[in-house]
Amino acid sequence: MSHSHRELELLDVLKRLGGSARNSDLAKALDVSEETVRRTVKTLSQTSDVERVRGGAYLAGTQNDPSFFRRISQRTDEKRLIASVVCDVVEDGMTLYLDVGSTTAYVAEDLRLRKNLTVVTNSIGVAQTLVSVNGNRVHLLGGEMQEDDRGTFGHDTYTQVQRFALDMAIFSLDAVSASKGFLYRSSVESQLSAAIAESADQVLIAFDHGKLGETAPYVGPAAGSVDYVVTDRAPEEPFASAFAEWGIQTLIALRKS
Repeated sequence: MSHSHRELELLDVLKRLGGSARNSDLAKALDVSEETVRRTVKTLSQTSDVERVRGGAYLAGTQNDPSFFRRISQRTDEKRLIASVVCDVVEDGMTLYLDVGSTTAYVAEDLRLRKNLTVVTNSIGVAQTLVSVNGNRVHLLGGEMQEDDRGTFGHDTYTQVQRFALDMAIFSLDAVSASKGFLYRSSVESQLSAAIAESADQVLIAFDHGKLGETAPYVGPAAGSVDYVVTDRAPEEPFASAFAEWGIQTLIALRKS
């Protein structure tokens, strides 16, 4: 089946972005509206060239795991509220690290309001969102690609991030334990986050309320190194006491009436 010029362009961009992308990234790359992207993706999905997921698309028949897009499509309203609060904490001109998490992807969107940021990230999506906006300088770290996270990890990633004097590191995570702290399902992600947290002036962890009480095997940043948590519901016990004991300031992202 023949494709229109727009459809061919979108397929080409998907290939260049590693086989998967968010609608916002595709719209930016193609210099069109997200509505145009959604229409084009819908047409391509009918011909089985791409698979649609909420907020993005990936090439059909590839080995790309769309798990990132499943995560980013969960609790979207809560993640937008959280992102707005994180943006309020960040000041113009800061040097920031942002990780590959789905909540962090929403934070990156809101940080387009800030000016003259130096953004260090291992996330392809974060880099694409913030590059060439309001005088920002964006540094995408090298390392081994993990396609289900759309980011880089490993020794090279850690070595490169050590060059930067980070005012703040912004992390997402997989689970929060009142006894063990901030947890990840990925060993390499937990190690990278823990190492970066040790050198950043401030550490902020953003997560929706569903992560409280979840379990994961690997510990990330030491609880005592975390300055802020931003979530969408006031933590109940035992989390409220744990955060207070660890000296963490809890910021709650509330819906505006």
